Amino acid sequence: MLWTDCLTRLRQELSGNVFTMWIRPLVAEELNDTLRLYAPNPYWTRYIQEHHLELITILAEQMSEGRVRKVEILVDSRPGAILSANEQPATTTAALQSVPAVVSKPKKEKDETGSKNSRKRLLNPLFTFSLFVEGRSNQMAAETCRKVLTQLGASQHNPLFLYGPTGLGKTHLMQAVGNALLQAKPNARVMYMTAESFVQDFVSSLQQGKVEEFKKNCRSLDLLLVDDIHLLAGKEASLVEFFYTFNALLDESKQIILTSDRYPKELTELDARLVSRFSWGLSVGVEPPDIETRIEILLKKAESSGVELPRNCALFIAQQVVANVRELEGALNKVVAISRFKGTPIDLDVVRESLKDVLAIRARTISTENIQRVVSEYFRIPLKEIVGPKRTRIYARPRQLAMGLARELTGDSFPEIGMAFGGRDHSTVMHACEKVISLREEDPIFNEDYKNLQRLLQS
Repeated sequence: MLWTDCLTRLRQELSGNVFTMWIRPLVAEELNDTLRLYAPNPYWTRYIQEHHLELITILAEQMSEGRVRKVEILVDSRPGAILSANEQPATTTAALQSVPAVVSKPKKEKDETGSKNSRKRLLNPLFTFSLFVEGRSNQMAAETCRKVLTQLGASQHNPLFLYGPTGLGKTHLMQAVGNALLQAKPNARVMYMTAESFVQDFVSSLQQGKVEEFKKNCRSLDLLLVDDIHLLAGKEASLVEFFYTFNALLDESKQIILTSDRYPKELTELDARLVSRFSWGLSVGVEPPDIETRIEILLKKAESSGVELPRNCALFIAQQVVANVRELEGALNKVVAISRFKGTPIDLDVVRESLKDVLAIRARTISTENIQRVVSEYFRIPLKEIVGPKRTRIYARPRQLAMGLARELTGDSFPEIGMAFGGRDHSTVMHACEKVISLREEDPIFNEDYKNLQRLLQS
């Protein structure tokens, strides 16, 4: 069977923990030119899509000799379609921790602890502090999460609200707190869920007449982790229930960690009372990683996967993929897959071939000329002054900022950037880039302008 052959190869390509936890439980079905995979929940499908779907697609096409051209990953809860919790391999159940929650089926089952009506809330065992790469963009968030772990429920950081664009490691950090707590206290009651799954569970409890059980389970936790809290917008009944759950846990000094793509005050679509409570504790932003952090993320990811990634290749990938960590890891996975199928070690030629689509898109969207235009429009100054000789502050600061962005986002050399800015010497560009780094640390307004332009250019 095709999927059996793919599993054999995937077992070789992936670490044992990843294979056992995420790949082995999948169920496959072949339909014409499509291999359809079934996972137990949306979180599972997202993880496969972001981390392994491209490799699986390449394998399926190769091992079917071109018969299969596409691989889909879907949610399927049909009886017997997915391994139940007590059928999971021992290494998987040992790596995960469970807490009582609501069952979406009437059938009552027992988990390893013997409690009835319980379901696993998966914490990714790879989401630990030791595997989290810190840099200037996320250092405060990481330090705060470690502090929360030692002072659970303390009012100064309860709730802890992590915010920032998608794919920057907010989920990793919140789950690292959960994993660390469970390692220190195996009997701690920890629940991780997305705002979407909270709504689904609440609706399910209403349909089954088990609202009180749902409330009891949610309000008896030691640590509640809720991802993408902004997605509760418009879910009025669920919002009300979350409001009371939130208050109940805070009253008992139980720790809550939330994530969102925006600062609490910007969540205007949510109930004002709830938004106000989000601000009671501590809100910490997570920013896109700088190039040094991106390089370290790639090297650490490669090392954990048993892959030898030369530093010059990591630098090249980091220069081309700047939006978020997920895209960075996806690019690395593609490079590794191409390298293995070609049977050659990773070098710059393999990286360029693997990222040719990314390079083509990037060449069209992020160039020094485009950066100059966006900076000109942002500060409302003529484009000719961005590249011109005038040294007055009103033009010099935006010009330096544009040079710094060009260096970070395009990967062009100092001489190349200098030529694009009116034929300036490479030392002038180096000085501008150093000045941008110091201004970002010293001047919050300048730093905010820089981040806004980053988002505009990367969107």
